[in-house]
Amino acid sequence: MNYKSLLLTLLMAATMYSQPNIVDVPSKFFGTRTVTVQTPTFYDENEKKTYPLIILLDGEYLMDPFRGTMSYTSFWDDLPQVIIVGVEHDGAEGRQDDVITYKSTGLPQGQGDQFYQFIADELIPFMEKEYRVAPFKVVAGHNVTAGFLNFFLYKEKPTFNAYISFSPVMPEQMEVRVPQVLNDIDKKTYYYLATADNDVKSIKKKVDTLNVNIKAIENPNLNYKFEEFKGATHYSLVAMGIPDALYFIFSEYQPITSKEYEEEIVTLPSGYVEYLKNKYKTIREELGIKIPIRLNDFKAIEAAIMKNAAYDELEELGKMARDDYPKMIIGEYYLGLRHEMKGETRKAIRAYLKGYNYEDIGDYTKDLIIEKAEQLKKLTE
Repeated sequence: MNYKSLLLTLLMAATMYSQPNIVDVPSKFFGTRTVTVQTPTFYDENEKKTYPLIILLDGEYLMDPFRGTMSYTSFWDDLPQVIIVGVEHDGAEGRQDDVITYKSTGLPQGQGDQFYQFIADELIPFMEKEYRVAPFKVVAGHNVTAGFLNFFLYKEKPTFNAYISFSPVMPEQMEVRVPQVLNDIDKKTYYYLATADNDVKSIKKKVDTLNVNIKAIENPNLNYKFEEFKGATHYSLVAMGIPDALYFIFSEYQPITSKEYEEEIVTLPSGYVEYLKNKYKTIREELGIKIPIRLNDFKAIEAAIMKNAAYDELEELGKMARDDYPKMIIGEYYLGLRHEMKGETRKAIRAYLKGYNYEDIGDYTKDLIIEKAEQLKKLTE
């Protein structure tokens, strides 16, 4: 890719998110709290579409790197479009007040308790009322806010589905309490923890203890990732960790990769279409995102079916393609391919020719199905 092409790509990616809005959220504790709300550029064009919510503590400096990462990755459809909320803390003093805890218990006190209630009981309901928020919610923080965000795990019904903790400064006993909570969670939860080899020693010591304790957990509902960035500091690890964390948390959303195909799909004895169904069911039900099956994912499943000679599955694949792309050729193509591979030549020809009444999509074109039909006709002559 030359310089001009790279520049064009980055400019196009930047258009995936519009300019952020400054919003005052009503609060019984603070009167109002200022947050920055970032929605995708085409948010207003589809009034039924919902988006996962990412709440950033330390929004003053985390908003831009999170926004840039999401803009670039959603342009390539690697990660979903989301709504991002950056929470401001009114300077260093206000930040410390927002996360203050009792030294004896390690639990929020005073303004810390008010800030905790503001996030859980005021900000999130406000966002759900004013914006199209999907059920999947993420919280992220750095340093003292990275430790504070763990309190949302302590609720009987944890506030968030995913937690991103960059080099957390943890109150009393948190490195023990968090693993205890994660051990008992009964819904799928993502927990990302990061430090660096040049992190602040006192912070890193407790982070390493937390990591050891979490790794010992055997809970199928917990998806955990720990990263220690080499050559990074307490501050630079954030820039490295943001894409790493987001790709981990939204791993279910990503298109089928070559590794996934080679290690998880083509090695199956059967059930290739079922694998695809389950993948998009997870995207729909866990992330709250409704998207049609990507063409490249159809191709991956087609390749696995063909390699393993599981030709009967092409019929179900064709029905799925019809459901997501009812006006496109792809559904008829798979039905025709199934007949062809089963040796049902005349049925295959009819199915391919029927596809001529539908529209092209990607590599599935009228030229392709006519060519397939012509080749089969020669076999019947």
